[in-house]
Amino acid sequence: MTKAEFNLRVSKKVKLSKAHTAQIVDATLNEVQSLLKRGDSISFTGFGTFSVSKRKARKGRNPRTGRPMNIPASKVPRFRAGKFLKAAIR
Repeated sequence: MTKAEFNLRVSKKVKLSKAHTAQIVDATLNEVQSLLKRGDSISFTGFGTFSVSKRKARKGRNPRTGRPMNIPASKVPRFRAGKFLKAAIR
């Protein structure tokens, strides 16, 4: 499903215009992104939790040449599904 398709389905459920719904979805996603960028987490009870996890620096191997290389430390977004979301997809 694309973002446009998602926006259309949500607009039908809440009975708002597609443009207004797109603004709401964009604002929600932007807020989640800015919270994660700051290192915060956000939890939607029953749905799940978005957070940031730190990966340590490690050694890897270049798949093209096979030579060893250093992979730097990084931050990655994580999502942990909540109880009700897990139950809904079983």
